[in-house]
Amino acid sequence: MSDSFSKKENLKKKIQKQKEKALKREERKTQNNKGKELDDMLLYVDEYGQLTSTPPSKQDKEEISLDDIQLGAAPIEAEDPIKTGIVTFLSDKGYGFITENDTKENIFFHLNNVEGELKKGNKVRFEKERSPKGYSALNITIVKQ
Repeated sequence: MSDSFSKKENLKKKIQKQKEKALKREERKTQNNKGKELDDMLLYVDEYGQLTSTPPSKQDKEEISLDDIQLGAAPIEAEDPIKTGIVTFLSDKGYGFITENDTKENIFFHLNNVEGELKKGNKVRFEKERSPKGYSALNITIVKQ
């Protein structure tokens, strides 16, 4: 029994694919990168962070002290607990606001935390405390001008 035309074409395609596969296999064998020397496989990082095949020169090296290297997050500097500001609002109900000199932030205060008689526009010294509704001022004293 003879094969049909399509069967013959499929057989030709199959043989052609096998030949191509064999060629690719031989090509991979000849261009094998295995067995390279260690120096051929190393890459270096230059001072700009770029990868390069040339090692860095010894004379351009900058010595760095181990004490200069900071590990972890930047240390938080302790800030002065006593702040200064100006009374910008004073209510008859016993509370008011102080505008802090450094941050220009409005800070709530209550007259229970004031030492002496306080008026609007007075320069004051106070301690800042975190409260549930924001910052509030404690131990408020009037600064003599």
